[in-house]
Amino acid sequence: MLEMAFSAAAIVFDPARLSFVALGVLIGLSLGVIPGLGGLVGLSLLLPFTFNMDPLTALAFLVGLQAVVVTSDTIPAVLFGVPGTVGSAATILDGHPMAKQGLAARAFGAAFSASVFGGLLGALFLAFSIPILRPVILSFGSPELLVFCIFGLSLVGVLSGGAPIKGLAAAAIGLMVATIGEEPNTARERWTFGSLYLLDGIPIVPVALGLFAIPEIADMAIARRSFAPGADLGNRWEQLKGVRDTLSKFFLVIRGSGIGAVLGAVPGIGASVIDWIAYGHALRTEKGASESFGKGDVRGVIASESSNNAKEGGALVSTIAFGVPATASMALLLGAFLIHGLVPGPDMLTTRLDVTYTLVWTVAIANILGSGICFMFANHLAAIARIRVGILAPVVLSITFIGAFQGSRQWGDLIALAIFGLLGWVMKRFGWPRPPLLLGLVLGGLVERYMFISMQRYGSDWLTRPIVLVMLAVTLYGVLRPLLKALFARRKAAKKVTGPQFQSGHLSSDTLFNGLVFLFFGVCFLVSKEWEFGARLVPQVVSFAGLAFSGWQFFASAFIRSSHETGVGPETPTHDGPQLDLKSDFGNLSRSEIVERSVRYFSWCLFCLVMMRVVGLLPAIFLFLFGYLRFEARESWTKTWAIALPVWLVCYVLFHQILHVPWPAALIGGWFPRLREIAWMNLF
Repeated sequence: MLEMAFSAAAIVFDPARLSFVALGVLIGLSLGVIPGLGGLVGLSLLLPFTFNMDPLTALAFLVGLQAVVVTSDTIPAVLFGVPGTVGSAATILDGHPMAKQGLAARAFGAAFSASVFGGLLGALFLAFSIPILRPVILSFGSPELLVFCIFGLSLVGVLSGGAPIKGLAAAAIGLMVATIGEEPNTARERWTFGSLYLLDGIPIVPVALGLFAIPEIADMAIARRSFAPGADLGNRWEQLKGVRDTLSKFFLVIRGSGIGAVLGAVPGIGASVIDWIAYGHALRTEKGASESFGKGDVRGVIASESSNNAKEGGALVSTIAFGVPATASMALLLGAFLIHGLVPGPDMLTTRLDVTYTLVWTVAIANILGSGICFMFANHLAAIARIRVGILAPVVLSITFIGAFQGSRQWGDLIALAIFGLLGWVMKRFGWPRPPLLLGLVLGGLVERYMFISMQRYGSDWLTRPIVLVMLAVTLYGVLRPLLKALFARRKAAKKVTGPQFQSGHLSSDTLFNGLVFLFFGVCFLVSKEWEFGARLVPQVVSFAGLAFSGWQFFASAFIRSSHETGVGPETPTHDGPQLDLKSDFGNLSRSEIVERSVRYFSWCLFCLVMMRVVGLLPAIFLFLFGYLRFEARESWTKTWAIALPVWLVCYVLFHQILHVPWPAALIGGWFPRLREIAWMNLF
């Protein structure tokens, strides 16, 4: 193992590969300072551009990005009181008060130094976990790997922002989407509707971009938030005072990093919880913390930042060893593993141990580079957060459209992007968690493979294996616990409420959406009944589970009095009238303004897709950039040209001249065939 670790170090420190790690770090730092964007969106955008890389370079590039997003997200948290990602939410409590007191530089010094130590300790946790996990993993067969996948799905569903039933139903939707295409064991075509594009299934890339990038950019464009100007971060001596604070509280760094690494390895907990746990631990254990925390105590910054960087190393443990992503970003990284022919599990600890240790080194290097860059260029990174949304949105959307096309380089990728983009936005508005759907899609192939092998080799006896029984019991407990807890809470609250707890059925938008999901699973169940056993096994099981989860949600939203009225009820309060949540993310905007801006945003997306069909993908990107900047963002003609033209030229040179992307055929190319004969202009 030691020899393999040194071999992996030589791989990572190859100048060409190290440059990709550095590029990933720079992109990750830039994304971290833009509120609303983060590692998940960044991985979605960059995944398609790794297709032509070798697996080690591609993973080093992506892990480099993911490892440092939670380093630079400290900048908007401290300066503006707005978390760049959910992982820096706890940092605001003490970081922003320090900035108000003129101690922003000291807060940054403490945060960046705590981040680098936390990241390194997380990498060490990953490295030392490998020898312990290796003999355990090698004793697992397909039944054990199957129940670990199911366990991971159940955890992510249960821990879905207070909406466990919706999370589980969303995971079931993802699993069902994963069954699209030709079933490998029976050659049965499932849900293809005669489309050649769907024969190989829907690629991960357009789904991920649709679920996360399109809705997040939509919210930015609709809200049109502008952030306050950043304060100067002070001189280097002030930052060094923050470093000295971290070194003087190094035991707190170790404790925070330990919490982050261990909890980061548990699927489903995620960044939104870990930094709060570490912050709460510091609040309870540090002397005098109860009086000073929340008022600008540097120890609160240290605890939060050390934990959220250490969690990345921990999250890789379960992803590599069990194929169970600990976070939504790790689910996307798992997709990158599978795209590049790497299957998490025993292979990653035996024949592909070099890949595993490459990731260890990458996490360590990325954290050192990321923190170093933040120390040197924090002021410049802070300026990114102040770019107007009217400029930022079309540029990121343009990259999104091109990135989605890299899924399989077919028109279907762009259609899938549009469908899942709209679905993702609607799910967000209805309070349905989106990461479980992506995780279901990513793990769907593994679940089906392990389930088929288990049934063929062991029959029903695979359910009697000791590890399987234990994991199924833990999974069942994890699923039932929040349901029983909600039931007991409802009964307890019902005693305090006069009048019936049930109401006559009424049709709200929330009820209608839940009913559509229930209908979706019902149709899938009926259609798949006629298939061969191997083809219908997973769709039938998933349909049954989806019917149970969505059926409960439909019943609760239609017939149980809401928590708004009784203090109990379904996960999403069911007030009279429409339940589409249009106001939670948009401040004081009126409903009519939100609807108008939403329609305009999606109209621009539709305009871009239509123009792609007419004049070609790359020319349509220029028309979209120019039109959005001039007529939607209302930029001047000079600024519109100054932004649209350079961005488009970069796309043209990179994708057309260097990568030679085969663009989809457009109508104009059929009308004027000579356009396709000009090499430098063959965009149609």
